[in-house]
Amino acid sequence: MKVLNSKLHGIIDYIVVVFLWLSPTLFAFPSLTAGATYAIGGVHFLLTIFTAFKFGIFKIVPLKIHGLIELIVSIALVPLAFYLGSVDGSASKLFYLLFALAVFATWLISDYDLPKKFFQ
Repeated sequence: MKVLNSKLHGIIDYIVVVFLWLSPTLFAFPSLTAGATYAIGGVHFLLTIFTAFKFGIFKIVPLKIHGLIELIVSIALVPLAFYLGSVDGSASKLFYLLFALAVFATWLISDYDLPKKFFQ
């Protein structure tokens, strides 16, 4: 069921960016996990500001592509979790597994079809 429209999804995207950028400090991540988390937050910020939806600034990336990227990221976060867990410890692994699950859940319930009135 697609309960998140593009407006709510955009708000969540910016909240996720702030969460990712605060997480290394809040959770006292080791340097490798902290660096990965800051980088993922930066990439997510760029994706969000370049997406063609209400809260996008440059409106270049179609919302459906944004959704596809989020699906791919949710899958890619799983092996990253195991790698960081083996290098930086179980807290890093747990954080990234839960984050992967959250990204996948958000993808699952988001409506990536924009109404035609958005472009008028």
